[in-house]
Amino acid sequence: MTDTRLQPGDILPKVERHLIALDSAVERAAADAGLAPTLLDLIKLRVSQLNGCSYCVDMHSRDARKGGESERRVFLVAAWRETELYTEPERAALALAEAMTRLPEFRDVPDDVYQQATAAFTEQQFAVIAWAVTAINAWNRLGVLGHMELPDNPA
Repeated sequence: MTDTRLQPGDILPKVERHLIALDSAVERAAADAGLAPTLLDLIKLRVSQLNGCSYCVDMHSRDARKGGESERRVFLVAAWRETELYTEPERAALALAEAMTRLPEFRDVPDDVYQQATAAFTEQQFAVIAWAVTAINAWNRLGVLGHMELPDNPA
């Protein structure tokens, strides 16, 4: 984008640090709950795709690759329902992530999606996934609002 927009995190860095702290807490809780970091990467990537946040799509696709995800699974996460590349728990997490992200559109997390997720994960794991989805949605909204630019030389 060629326009320069205000960045809420630059204006209120103390508030942004709380969102960063939430991310760190979610990652620690995920590890404590036995969730693979790559599952969180897939969730963050898919939610970012739905929200149209190019900055976050770029970052989380690279994070997933660095974390050991195959290129194929990273590329196809947008079409996860149409492939057998994802496990049942991953499918449950992605369905929950999509439903939570589309709340403004559908105003509900369907019972079947909720039941699939609660059957696939422990209560602690389910809660971690819900918090992860909540956090990435917040980041996406800030990224889209500010037209966050892609890094020139991504690591």
